[in-house]
Amino acid sequence: MKREIIQTNDGSTSIYLPDWNESYHSKHGAIQEANHVFIKNGLSLFEGKPVSILEIGFGTGLNALITYYESLKNQQTIHYVGVEAYPVSIEEVVQMNYPTEINSSLNDAFQLLHTSNWETEIQFNSNFTFKKRKQFFQEIKDSNTFDLIYFDAFGYDKQPELWSVVIFKSMFDALKKNGILVTYACRSILKRNMIEAGFKVEKLPGAPGKREMLRAIKAEV
Repeated sequence: MKREIIQTNDGSTSIYLPDWNESYHSKHGAIQEANHVFIKNGLSLFEGKPVSILEIGFGTGLNALITYYESLKNQQTIHYVGVEAYPVSIEEVVQMNYPTEINSSLNDAFQLLHTSNWETEIQFNSNFTFKKRKQFFQEIKDSNTFDLIYFDAFGYDKQPELWSVVIFKSMFDALKKNGILVTYACRSILKRNMIEAGFKVEKLPGAPGKREMLRAIKAEV
């Protein structure tokens, strides 16, 4: 499938798939979307606490990079696992400008996110551990492991099977009690599927260019 490097409206880059008319990040701004959805409405809820994160759709590594940056700024202990079935190429990685746009000191960390071995946990520093798993989302079988899930799959229009009750049930199982899942998407069918999987779901204001997003909580009785 053809892939193109594009610049989004906040100056940060993304990968665009013209055959699908789909991009890895919002065309309105890759970095601002990631910060709004995953940091402001996800990670910030665990301020001052150790947190274990599962990312569904590691992709360009942007979400992992901004999370690592937050751990540096706040001295927060974070264990991060990124799942990806179709890794981007190193040739594409070097065209992503995230370290330049966020903080130039992050360049080595960004490269390490992509060059580290799959299925191997690495220690970035005393606060941040990272592991990539090359895995289809349907194969995820974690149980009571994560505090927070970044759900960043391609849109429902393109891959509805990734937004099914079955997938959300596996996300529910992967979370600890009171764990949280955040995603950029907001559709009635997605909310219904999350609720059927066991989540309590709320709509929140979306990132620029999107009216709403969803946050789901594993609020077990």
